[in-house]
Amino acid sequence: MRPTLRSFIGTIAIIVIVSIYAIAATAIATATLAEAEWWVHLLYFLFSGLLWVIPAMLVIKWMAGPKRR
Repeated sequence: MRPTLRSFIGTIAIIVIVSIYAIAATAIATATLAEAEWWVHLLYFLFSGLLWVIPAMLVIKWMAGPKRR
């Protein structure tokens, strides 16, 4: 696969993943943290705000292509 096509597909994938993740994280927070203390909200959004990096990192690794020897 050409690098430009791989980059385009990866960029679209990251946008879709982050959008779906943000909606899901907000929906979970709304459903479960309505009556929680402020520090629970802080911990949840700190954790969920960093968790999206894992799938994005995998997509970026795929976008880089196979390693050359």
